[in-house]
Amino acid sequence: MENQTLYHSALGIDVCAERLDLCFLPTGKTGSTENTSIGAAQLVEQLKQSPVDIIVIEATGGLQRLVATTLAASGFTVAVINPRQARDFAKAAGRLAKTDQLDAEILAWFGLRMQPEPRALPDAQAQALADALARRGQLVEMRAAEKNRLHRANATMRKNIQIHIQWLTKQIDKLDIDIDAALRRSPVWAEKVRLLEAVKGVGPQTLRQLLLELPELGTLNRKQIAALVGVAPLNRDSGTHRGKRMIWGGRKHVRNQLYMTALVAARSNPPLKAFYVRLKATGKAHKVALVAVMRKLLTMLNAMLRDRAEWNPLFTEKSA
Repeated sequence: MENQTLYHSALGIDVCAERLDLCFLPTGKTGSTENTSIGAAQLVEQLKQSPVDIIVIEATGGLQRLVATTLAASGFTVAVINPRQARDFAKAAGRLAKTDQLDAEILAWFGLRMQPEPRALPDAQAQALADALARRGQLVEMRAAEKNRLHRANATMRKNIQIHIQWLTKQIDKLDIDIDAALRRSPVWAEKVRLLEAVKGVGPQTLRQLLLELPELGTLNRKQIAALVGVAPLNRDSGTHRGKRMIWGGRKHVRNQLYMTALVAARSNPPLKAFYVRLKATGKAHKVALVAVMRKLLTMLNAMLRDRAEWNPLFTEKSA
């Protein structure tokens, strides 16, 4: 494990809807403040008097957003980590009890021991679009549930459900139009949209998720981007046993969308189709070959944005 920065002091912040629980290490000082703009401002003033090298916050469904963006905007180093990472770290440390204050301490220890790499937080526009994309996903799930209920409903309820399905579809379409318009108007995203949409198999929803849920695309190397999304096969070996390689972790929603994109690309994108057929000819299982297509497609798109390069079939040979 490589560390670019060595952190000697850390602040762990456990976030809930009303309160922020704090733990400073190595001093062991604890405290709490309100999870409001006033509370975040007070914390900024406190940190100006007693700065720390790293602030670690657990992602909690958006509740962490206010304090994380306030601290980052004030020039502090902030790492927002996956809750699974924090819980696995706590279990490895033998810390099985769970309270808000203990969670804050675990996050501070995570910062000192694991030296997490902070990533840039999305600006206001990017966050607003990400929220719109998340809302779209919720509406799609609602529509799917209503369609499942439609088959079991009586005639009276069927009409009611159909009206709701039509309303949900209109809302989804409106969000699609609004998100796409914002992406195409933005000088930050417009060129990326133009480059990525030229790749056969990459549709509108893939574009939205790659740009809004994977802002690191084009800034990392191929191994890093594959690991971040969770399409890098992980070893499962022990002693003389050689286990089956599996993909796991990473950005779940991006990975799921990339799977659907790979299904299309393996049929309609000539270089990727040839790659898929070649793997199948060597005896690879369908899903194994498809995961390889996912990884190759991702690394190809990453290379395109990194180099600001137009679509070129040769990327399939050079990028993965």
